[in-house]
Amino acid sequence: MRLHFLVILLTLTLGACSSMGHKHHHKTNVTQEVINYSTTNTELQGVLFKPEKKVSKGGILVVHEWYGLNAYAKKRAKMLAEMGYTTFAVDMYGKGKLAKHPKNAKKFMQASLKDPKELKRKFEAAIKVLTEQGGVDKNKVVSIGYCFGGGVSLGMARAGFDLAGVASFHGSLGTDNRAKKGDIKGKVLIANGGADPMVPTKDVTAFVKEMHEAEVDFKLLNFKGVQHSFTVEGADKKGKKYGLPMGYNKRADKQSWHALIMFIVDVL
Repeated sequence: MRLHFLVILLTLTLGACSSMGHKHHHKTNVTQEVINYSTTNTELQGVLFKPEKKVSKGGILVVHEWYGLNAYAKKRAKMLAEMGYTTFAVDMYGKGKLAKHPKNAKKFMQASLKDPKELKRKFEAAIKVLTEQGGVDKNKVVSIGYCFGGGVSLGMARAGFDLAGVASFHGSLGTDNRAKKGDIKGKVLIANGGADPMVPTKDVTAFVKEMHEAEVDFKLLNFKGVQHSFTVEGADKKGKKYGLPMGYNKRADKQSWHALIMFIVDVL
């Protein structure tokens, strides 16, 4: 009950704070550069966004949904760069691997998750690209992800990567590699749809228990009645087309974005 109350309280507080979200962030011009990089096994291609005026020496990785590095992940990365953060939209599949149909997306995702060691190497390679940029402090890296990318970001924190913060939006929470005390180095923000069948309640409960036992500083926003992909405009259309339980929710999108901004300001 106590956790449920905290989540409600936090959601209400965020609603009240929503007008404050952008006050300290005037949009800055951003340069955009396609970066080819690789692991020993995989050719990768990401997009780097650099702000004209930086507000922080930290850097942000944005990890894509199961479709691959599409326009949505780049859009979010650009939004964060416009606030003054050096941001890298990463590629976790391989150069040119982009799915339009959920069937192909699922194949890409499963192939990627089947090789956890290579997944870590891809993530490591992305961190290297980001931290090699002038003025990015390697001790101040945040990873944010959507859907598949949320699960990856959280998974990398559990694996002990030195991340100042991790934020997951409608990402999977279940794991076979539960974090122990000291594994997760930074803070964690989770934004979850309360009616998302891809993230069952038992996984949410297990995640909360895991975070408490590992003594992690975390926040969970659990939006009642909200489905999968709630931050993605047009998710309803795609959901109907392919018979998937997903849908955009303006309120959850706005509140989770404001929570992310406050989270980033806090950790960076």
